[in-house]
Amino acid sequence: MKASDVPRAVAAAVGTATALGLSVDDAVVLHDSNRIAVRLRPCGVLARVAYVARRADAEFEVELARRLAETDSPVAGLEPRVEPRAYVRDGFVVTLWTYYEPVPSPGLAPAEYARALVRLHAGMRRIDVPAPHFTDRVAQAQRLVGDRARTPELGEAERGLLGDTLTRLSREIGDRGADEQLLHGEPHPGNVLRTETGQLFIDLETCCRGPVEFDLAHAPEQVDEHYRAADPDLLRRCRILTLAIATTWRWDRDDQLPNGRRLGTQWLDRIRAALGHY
Repeated sequence: MKASDVPRAVAAAVGTATALGLSVDDAVVLHDSNRIAVRLRPCGVLARVAYVARRADAEFEVELARRLAETDSPVAGLEPRVEPRAYVRDGFVVTLWTYYEPVPSPGLAPAEYARALVRLHAGMRRIDVPAPHFTDRVAQAQRLVGDRARTPELGEAERGLLGDTLTRLSREIGDRGADEQLLHGEPHPGNVLRTETGQLFIDLETCCRGPVEFDLAHAPEQVDEHYRAADPDLLRRCRILTLAIATTWRWDRDDQLPNGRRLGTQWLDRIRAALGHY
């Protein structure tokens, strides 16, 4: 989010919460990317605030969280004291969630991570909601690779590498004919909270449909051996594909991830190495 808009976004979060009868004396920005996460105290609420243009994404995420809660899936909960929906205020869309105190930990245990992901996938198989296919994510990346105006710093050789990798791996994964289901879309460690009640997944707006290996490809490699239903060969392809997608975003001229270009260069080297052992 633009730095100049953050104060207004925080004010939208505070205003939404107070209008709903929640007590707010303090607001602290915990995370800032394409939306901000704001801790509201003393009511114990986490507000997620994005530009109103992303209202459909916010509504999709709220509906998924509501449905998954009914299956006892390991996902962060919506704020139970207000109506579960996306609220629009001052050009922003605001969703309200339970705030969880983080549990200090040296890292996520692979076995625990895998168990949580297995539970999430089981819960997702029990709900039926329209969601994009993982190939839609690939198509977005391919459009970005093909748009030189949006990726002006991407060299031609690297552009060809990403384009070819996205096309070939997406086709090969599809040709495997693996079972598909609703997925988180990006269940990487940054989207997992370690809480007193266990690991909880957040950021459901990336949900899509595809093989479970597409989700597992976002987790640390040590998790693989504990997710016994995964196909190792399919997972290897998915790891390269998801890396190519993430690398493409780093070359977007509007990418705001700190050190994004440096990561993009490193990840291109990783793709070359992975393809060399493919």
